[in-house]
Amino acid sequence: MCGIVGYIGEQQAYPILIKGLHRLEYRGYDSAGISLINDKGDLSVYKAKGKVSMLEESVKEKDVTGTIGIAHTRWATHGEPNAVNAHPHYSQSKNLALVHNGIIENYKSLRAEMEKNGMTFCSDTDTEVLVQLVEYMQNSHKCDLYTAVQLALKNVIGAYAIAILEKSKPDQLVCARKGSPLIIGVGKSDNGRAEFYLGSDATPIVEYTNQVIYLKDEEIAIMDRRGRLDITNLSNVKQTPQLVTIQMNLDQLEKGGFPHFMLKEIWEQPNALRTCIRGRLNVTDKDVLLSGIIDHKEKFLKCRRIIICACGTSWHSALIGKYFIEEAAQIPVEVEYASEFRYRNPVIYPDDIVIAVSQSGETADTLAAIQLAKSKGAFLYGICNVIGSSIARATDSGTYLHVGPEIGVASTKAFTGQVITLALLGLAIAKEKKTLSDEMFHMLVDEFQMIPDKMQWTLEHNKGIDKFAQMFTYCKNFIYLGRGYNYPVALEGALKLKEISYIHAEGYPAAEMKHGPIALIDEEMPVVVIAPKRGMYEKVVSNIQEIKSRKGKIISVVTQHDTVVKGMSDYTFVIPDTRDCFVPLLAVIPLQLLSYYVAIAKGRNVDQPRNLAKSVTVE
Repeated sequence: MCGIVGYIGEQQAYPILIKGLHRLEYRGYDSAGISLINDKGDLSVYKAKGKVSMLEESVKEKDVTGTIGIAHTRWATHGEPNAVNAHPHYSQSKNLALVHNGIIENYKSLRAEMEKNGMTFCSDTDTEVLVQLVEYMQNSHKCDLYTAVQLALKNVIGAYAIAILEKSKPDQLVCARKGSPLIIGVGKSDNGRAEFYLGSDATPIVEYTNQVIYLKDEEIAIMDRRGRLDITNLSNVKQTPQLVTIQMNLDQLEKGGFPHFMLKEIWEQPNALRTCIRGRLNVTDKDVLLSGIIDHKEKFLKCRRIIICACGTSWHSALIGKYFIEEAAQIPVEVEYASEFRYRNPVIYPDDIVIAVSQSGETADTLAAIQLAKSKGAFLYGICNVIGSSIARATDSGTYLHVGPEIGVASTKAFTGQVITLALLGLAIAKEKKTLSDEMFHMLVDEFQMIPDKMQWTLEHNKGIDKFAQMFTYCKNFIYLGRGYNYPVALEGALKLKEISYIHAEGYPAAEMKHGPIALIDEEMPVVVIAPKRGMYEKVVSNIQEIKSRKGKIISVVTQHDTVVKGMSDYTFVIPDTRDCFVPLLAVIPLQLLSYYVAIAKGRNVDQPRNLAKSVTVE
């Protein structure tokens, strides 16, 4: 949610900043802006409502020279989306310009206090309050910018990642963070001089350097052209930064010939899962190796219960993980919406394990939930995709997905990566607890290894969905049904359709049809049924018959060579046979493709659906 880019060095900053904003478009935004200090010492701010391309258009006749600058994509929280509320924001004197991700919760009281002291405001945002507060501290304490930022942030309640320029000090850039991600890229110019980059994540930086520093909460950094990089906390205690090498390349940030990132990422899933299980699944020795389990074996052997906290798609993957862990490891598992869990007074025991699942590792509610669990003595385990993310650093142990960057807002390969990682976790725990027979354990390991190939088969054998999907652009509603392991897949399929096509859709356990939703069935209602020839197959067949008798249109996901459900269905997707616990990894693929092609037929922007952000880093 929102995005920050910054640069100080010897190169022209504008091309770096604009390209960086384009890289961050996937996070979701409604306006964009840029601030530069040119060689004459002028501090300029340019802003536009809409896409980054509109900002580019608006500055065509403007002076965009300069070798230091900051830029921002905004997702509105305080104040409507327009150019006035867009970032960067000037201070009253226009000596400072600031960009900000996060929410300042006490901005109203801060603003009122400053207005009493004669300061005026142009926007409705909490961000302008912050830049005014910095200038207020600078003037009232007669201090430099770095000290003023420290003083200002001590008075702030909320979350922030900020970058700030000072007109009178064109050779330095200051930034800080708390509760919202910010990283510093460390590079060298062609003549060997130091240069620094800022980013909300690695995507705008990786083209220039793979050496980064992840700022920690309540850290403030100052960079200058001489190569100075000093980091302190709010108490002015000097911090020792850790330089990290990021594993990302530019090819992962391009569409690679696909029309959209979402479609590319759907097709990347077989290889992404091969990478995810590489080194963790030993088929020859029939073993599962997760260092996060091996290093904390006693915690998992003694735990009373596992609580999984997640949001959105990650919550659906957590439900599948619950089924697998309970079945394989015989440990009770609760799955919680992090946004609800954090505001309850949940009962947590010291021998509980709390697992945080988040693609970005920056989801604000999930991060807050695990901090609550930590305060109650629970052991924290993180499952996320972004190395060095806040959740990865806040947890006691964990596992990275290693599925590569996910740019499309609607999660696809991260979902399957989370499901397979939770399954690996369940198998690793089961091995330590000896809750599975050797025969069953070996069989699951063998089947695990075949899942990427079966995913590839599913993609290759469902290529007609683009034409089929066009028939459903008229629909106002969809219902998705599944049982057992496939109920969460129904939820995920419905969410994907809602997210990118804007068609209302709901997922239900198939047996719950008779408890209300069956009243909605008529000839205008498409019903997607996940009906593999496994588990409760006959019961699902019965559910389909109930829908057909009420003239509902059946779209089914069936096992290869199935004739019964296929004969009852209006449209059919096919998956290869696998064990119940692995069906979600295959069944979700045609549902992802269905949502994608329905959205395309309706002319939607599938990579950047309205009102949505890739990473929800504020409440």
